[in-house]
Amino acid sequence: MKIEENCGLYGIYSKNDCVSRLFYGIFKLQHRGQKYCGIATYNKELKLITHKGFVRHSFTAEELQNLSGNFGIGHVSLKERQPIMLESKLGIFVIAFSGNIINAEQLFNELKNKGHSFSSHTQIELIAKLIVQGNDFVDGLKKLAEKAKGSYTILILTEDGIYAARDKHGFKPLVLGKTENDYIVSSESRPFSLAGAKIIRDVVPGEIVFIGKNGIKKEARVGDGRIAYCAFEWGYIASMDSIIEGVPVVKARKNLGASLARNDSVDADIVAAIPFSGIGYALGYHRESGIPYDEVFLIDRFASRSYLPLTQEERDREARIKLSVIEESVRGKKIVLCDDSIVRGTQIRNKVLELKAFGAKEVHVRVGCPPLMAPCRYDISTRSYKELAAKQYSIDEIAKRIGADTLKYNTVEDFVKAIGIPASKLCLHCWTEKKII
Repeated sequence: MKIEENCGLYGIYSKNDCVSRLFYGIFKLQHRGQKYCGIATYNKELKLITHKGFVRHSFTAEELQNLSGNFGIGHVSLKERQPIMLESKLGIFVIAFSGNIINAEQLFNELKNKGHSFSSHTQIELIAKLIVQGNDFVDGLKKLAEKAKGSYTILILTEDGIYAARDKHGFKPLVLGKTENDYIVSSESRPFSLAGAKIIRDVVPGEIVFIGKNGIKKEARVGDGRIAYCAFEWGYIASMDSIIEGVPVVKARKNLGASLARNDSVDADIVAAIPFSGIGYALGYHRESGIPYDEVFLIDRFASRSYLPLTQEERDREARIKLSVIEESVRGKKIVLCDDSIVRGTQIRNKVLELKAFGAKEVHVRVGCPPLMAPCRYDISTRSYKELAAKQYSIDEIAKRIGADTLKYNTVEDFVKAIGIPASKLCLHCWTEKKII
């Protein structure tokens, strides 16, 4: 499934120059945003460079050398250039965030009525303007928490260090780690292995921390809202090698695949995945069912994801370029094909039809996440209700539309059980339509 949402944040405070580790940190978060990337550091002054494009295609060696410093923050996005730099009564600072403020328009109007102006109509500038209403950054982040409704994780780079904050519901993940020389904050733990870092803990919902020369210090915790970790992080968004709230993403996806198998009686020759997002589900299904696992699609290592706006026809072409069918594994086989979720159903339909064109006898689609019933309220979302197949059609109708012999999803209850976190601490809105705020 292709999804266009989310951003990735990465910050580091080091005894040594940190820019190369910042660069590779946001590179390891590239799956969270492929359109823009940016790095800011401090070395006697704040320095900031942003680009449109992939991390490794964008920054030059000269730029990275000019960004040298012992601490800094980075960002990847599918929406806008971040971080941004502002001058205020609190001094010059750089800020980046991930999330969605659902009462943003109301807050824009309130500030404009008080005489504030904006150079852009972006949520990151709005957040920055709200924070500088405080007496200091901690007070400003507290004031933001009182006014802003929605989700956010925030990094603020100052001449002293890095402030990190998470909204009181904890919608989006934010993880702390360390090495012998570095303290790190990241949207996911995935970059930690490359940095040789160990997870310390997750930033608690509503928590404000400061990362500086003395390490990580808790400054405050705001709000007592219902905790609502985004369950879709385990289902699709996060990388399979990340750990969120102590739950390895790969473990959750294997559990979900096993759940699909336990509730199934299909007669099949092999279990396969749509890479990469379906792999964990397929492995779990294979282990639980005993049906052999095999690869039916080959990923073209030289095909890169386009960051340009694509039409549906162009998206379909890109998907065909990226994945090719392994005919030897497919011909004459009854296949259980696992994927994470179905939005419109267009891409899974193309994959099912390709498998059958190459001689697959049957294709039984198994989906790790429950049927998507609502666009996300708490992050960037390009989906609408009319684009969600499960909102328009029954499961049997979707199966016919995508050309599958059968189609099954996990239930919401199965999903919650597989993650191992109570439903009362998860945001399940995209499947249940129940709003958190």
